[in-house]
Amino acid sequence: MSLTLPERPSTASGDDAPEAPRIVPARRTGQRITAVVVLVLLGLAINSVVRNEAFQWGVVADYFATTAVLRGLWLTVWLTALVMALGFALGTLLAVMRLSTNPVLRAVSWGYVWLFRSTPILVQLLFWFNIGALYPRILGVRTVDLMGPVTVAVVGLTLHEAAYAAEVVRGGILSVPRGQLEAAQSLGLSRLRRLRRIVLPQAMRSIVPPAGNMLIGTLKGTSIVSIIAVNDLLYSTQLIYHRTYQVVPLLLVATLWYVVVTSLLSVVQYYVERHYARGSADAR
Repeated sequence: MSLTLPERPSTASGDDAPEAPRIVPARRTGQRITAVVVLVLLGLAINSVVRNEAFQWGVVADYFATTAVLRGLWLTVWLTALVMALGFALGTLLAVMRLSTNPVLRAVSWGYVWLFRSTPILVQLLFWFNIGALYPRILGVRTVDLMGPVTVAVVGLTLHEAAYAAEVVRGGILSVPRGQLEAAQSLGLSRLRRLRRIVLPQAMRSIVPPAGNMLIGTLKGTSIVSIIAVNDLLYSTQLIYHRTYQVVPLLLVATLWYVVVTSLLSVVQYYVERHYARGSADAR
């Protein structure tokens, strides 16, 4: 009696081998059509702006680098830098007070942030501009002589920005892991030293992005001081077009300068963010 073994499956090669699955790229017809439509609309918009004689690009070129405009630009830049420096200094103090265990300090800090975030910046500037009606003299000096338009702009913008800076700094401090604070406390470091050496360096990762956005916002927001006759970039162009009646091209001059400066600040913000993101997953 003989046994018949089952046949093994043949290991066919060549034409009998199963074909590998084909990888078919996804068709993104809708995205491509949308991109083409967007490019066409963008091209039409650019062509309309460039070829529209009403923009008076020749006038824009003539006034773009005039002395009056550059003087106003310089005031806008240093006003922005001063307000941001003073605003973050005061905001850091307010953030520390808000995180204090003292209920009085917490209440005062909360009240400050609540008040200055609840009122429009224009109202605050007009209030400080008319402060002489409430206090004719400050420290024996007439308020009108002490609080000129530029001083009013610095005071008003600084107090306003400090309220937002306080929340930015407070959020950055709260982002530091609790264990870091406990480890620093176990080493016997004072509260001020823990804040300066441990907390703030780590909190900068969370502080820098919104701080950069605040800086750009403050630069553009300084244009509001033109309402109290501060000779900033916008006010300088206004003085010119009130004389020449060339409103649109002078507004374009101010617009282009704001675009140039904010673009430069965006580049600086990118590198500062990358510096503080070193060693983290967000570094790029």
